[in-house]
Amino acid sequence: MSTSKPLYRYADGRVWNSLAIGYSVGGYLIGIGLLLTSFWLAKLGGLLLLAHAMIIGAYLIHEFAHGTIFSKPAHNALAGEVFSWMTGGCYADFQDLRRKHMRHHVDRADVITFDSKVFINSLPSWVRKLILALEWAYIPAVELIMHFYVVLLPFISKSEKHRARRGKVLTVLLIRTALFAVLGWLSFSALVLYCVAWLIMVTVLRFADAYQHTYDAFAVLEEDGKIPADKLRDRAYEQLNTFSNVVSLRWPSLNLLLLNFAYHNAHHEKPVAPWYRLPKLHEELYGDAYRQVVPMSELLSSFHRHRVRRVLSDDYGVFVDGPKRAENFYGAVGVSFLTAV
Repeated sequence: MSTSKPLYRYADGRVWNSLAIGYSVGGYLIGIGLLLTSFWLAKLGGLLLLAHAMIIGAYLIHEFAHGTIFSKPAHNALAGEVFSWMTGGCYADFQDLRRKHMRHHVDRADVITFDSKVFINSLPSWVRKLILALEWAYIPAVELIMHFYVVLLPFISKSEKHRARRGKVLTVLLIRTALFAVLGWLSFSALVLYCVAWLIMVTVLRFADAYQHTYDAFAVLEEDGKIPADKLRDRAYEQLNTFSNVVSLRWPSLNLLLLNFAYHNAHHEKPVAPWYRLPKLHEELYGDAYRQVVPMSELLSSFHRHRVRRVLSDDYGVFVDGPKRAENFYGAVGVSFLTAV
């Protein structure tokens, strides 16, 4: 006699996962509702709620990709597609995103489809300067380019697999354009603030992504693309080139603001551990004295000062020991799992 699988993969995740999913979906809908009000204080609250709901949604996509939420892969895939619509990653297939992210873990490298640095350097000087000026102004131009590339890829690639996505991309574009048109018709300010909320989400994600790895990056368009075996990328390499950029050491609960994604060394040590177990796992494995633990307060200055340099830099800068260990740590750019397809 067969028994049906429980909805959630882990029994201790029923409450935590329900709360996270409910908060993200509810915050998204309520946030949009607040944007449509005529009170600017409510609009501001809606902006912040919407942005954070999308941030949690993005990190839930990461959990769906690892299969840590639901028991059945099909349920994780369906939820991944739904939350991709909320976060703007819906132009690519969730399964493509998942496969490319798994390579990040298996190959211990930043496996990307699009090399933004090569592309930007190939542009006319005035376009390159415009991109750098936008980045100086904290507008995530590189991420915008990469999102646009995901939309454009099916129409410029010679791969039959990518070309087969043309219909989906056109359909998504049509639906999302119609939805944004309706939102703009109801309230132009709500449309503008929605875009601002999305940019906040992208900026938060790129800040977290920038300092979690000093992996070598490789542009691999096809699934079977090879990573050069030019060095030993073992578990020691993985931990040495992975950082836990926690939101706070003093108040660990603040890491829930990013769904505990900042406990990145623990995540890479045990990728099937769900997000709500990572703080305990991190404490068991490393503790706060671990060299790779770098509070975000130590990284804010570097993120600000190197916001233009990291766009075209050939390296990540240097991370050293001492009170100013992250001073010349530039960080990465363009490595978001939402565009790694």
